[in-house]
Amino acid sequence: MKNKFLLRLCLTKGIGAFGKQRIYQFAKRHQWWQFDGLEVRLLAQTTKPNNWNEWTEERLQEIERTHQFITIEDIEYPETLRHVPTPPLVLFYKGDLALLKRDMLAVVGAREATKYGYHVLQELMPELTKRGFVIVSGLAKGIDSFAHQFAISNQGKTIGVVGTGLDICYPKSSGNLQIEMCQQHLVVSEYPNGTSPAKFHFPMRNRIIAGLSTGVLVVEAKKRSGSLITAQQALDYGKDVFVVPGSILDGRSSGCHQLIQDGAICVEKTQDIFDSYDLWNKNH
Repeated sequence: MKNKFLLRLCLTKGIGAFGKQRIYQFAKRHQWWQFDGLEVRLLAQTTKPNNWNEWTEERLQEIERTHQFITIEDIEYPETLRHVPTPPLVLFYKGDLALLKRDMLAVVGAREATKYGYHVLQELMPELTKRGFVIVSGLAKGIDSFAHQFAISNQGKTIGVVGTGLDICYPKSSGNLQIEMCQQHLVVSEYPNGTSPAKFHFPMRNRIIAGLSTGVLVVEAKKRSGSLITAQQALDYGKDVFVVPGSILDGRSSGCHQLIQDGAICVEKTQDIFDSYDLWNKNH
């Protein structure tokens, strides 16, 4: 009952993340999981129409049959993600769900990554995977893809968070990597199959990357970039943000330098990350 309600709520269009969170909290508080379209609209505090009533029992069963997913009410749901302001109510997945129980470090950065960014990850990744970190990123081109690939080539584990349905590979250049990760690692999304990429999906996806991970490592990020959104969300959630400095000449790392000025941890070697984790573990 609960899970079917959450699946239906997740699939309903016309209600934003905060509205869905409000409805879920009300349902949980009252342990009541049956609503009609009007009640849903009132609880979401919106006058916009929604398609709640279109999600019939048959349509929901079809989704259950064709998708693997967990809901926020399941014990498999990652604890770190429960504490973000609008956690995804449902996570669709392909791959090894047990990875969500391990220590996760997010790695984000420029799509137009340079050789410098590539070499930075090549340098840092062997120690990070040896330490047992599962590397979380967004399967975008550039730093994201490098992070996944280096995690794999160093016998580590990696999780991709995508802003589309799991049956869609976006960008196409990450297609083979995504297929491999669905088989050997883990790929998650809050969107059902058939969901195409949309601009607003990616900031939403970034909150999952930041929420899952105990810290975020930023490599090559300009002042206005998705990576900076992820880093800012991580800071808002009380996570550590680690930043690799770059060249002051080309502007590609101007966002990184801004983060360091704002108090993020400057990383020149993996030990800079480990020291922070050891301190964090000692205090918790």
